[in-house]
Amino acid sequence: MKKNLLTFAGALICCLLWGSAIPSIKLGYELWNIEGNDTWTIIAFAGIRFFLAGVLVILISSIIKRKFLLPRLKEIKDIFILSLFQTIGQYIFFYLGLAHTSGVNTAVVDSLTTFFAIIMASLVFKMEKLTGRKLLGCALGFTGVLVINLSGGEYHINLLGDLLVAMSALCYGVSSVLIKKYSKEHDTVLFSGYQFMMGGLVMVIVSMFGGQKIISKTALSPAYFDGQAYKAVLILLYLSLISSVAYTLWGILLRTNDVSKISIFGFMTPIFGVILSAILLGEGLGLKYLIALLFIGLGIITVNYQKNLDHSTD
Repeated sequence: MKKNLLTFAGALICCLLWGSAIPSIKLGYELWNIEGNDTWTIIAFAGIRFFLAGVLVILISSIIKRKFLLPRLKEIKDIFILSLFQTIGQYIFFYLGLAHTSGVNTAVVDSLTTFFAIIMASLVFKMEKLTGRKLLGCALGFTGVLVINLSGGEYHINLLGDLLVAMSALCYGVSSVLIKKYSKEHDTVLFSGYQFMMGGLVMVIVSMFGGQKIISKTALSPAYFDGQAYKAVLILLYLSLISSVAYTLWGILLRTNDVSKISIFGFMTPIFGVILSAILLGEGLGLKYLIALLFIGLGIITVNYQKNLDHSTD
């Protein structure tokens, strides 16, 4: 029970951090003067954020271990493969999809990440059994996301945008399984740090071919920030810290638990995002969020209750 409580607390901390990224990214766009429809500049901003996150992970871990962490030559290929799904594919597909579909569509389709993670772990990599309870738990969590995003709104299918967001969710599902696989043989923290650095660098390079503006505009140009340069830098550092702490902790949790047990908590991220947006940005809250939280909570309990039943029948 104590181990489970620590695991659940760790997963909720990750979701809380990712939830705080939602209003923080909005503030970041405002401080860095990034337009919401400027997709390639957004990708560049995300790339810089993830590169810094990787630097922070490696730097802090190196200080703790009193030696500089360097990957072995044979690990570089696996780090690139992980980065291809966890950072490069997931976020490039996400932002390109967001540019071609609505925010409601994006939130709903992106919530399929938990489904994909469990299906990949169960049916493709054969790491665990796919059970009715796991599917029911995912359905309950997905219902909670629908309650948040479809109350008072409508879902209109946008084939290109929705497909790109679905590809982003699939990349996340694959990366969750890869993290668990690689963590059995490699240092989870090392892999987390270097995949961020590699992925962030690739995103920045790709965005430069797409015509991003952030690097040229911010080249020591104080006027670009309207006198708020220090706030812009601080919000970027905070976003980098979110990624470095949350993804590293998430990787550690996946290493010692079933993918389904941890991934189901991902449905809590939009709940935390809504609550923190209400606090930080003054956005409203309503009864639908309590209903959504109820469905998501039931989904988490359903998936993890199955885990307990599995142990009790061994």
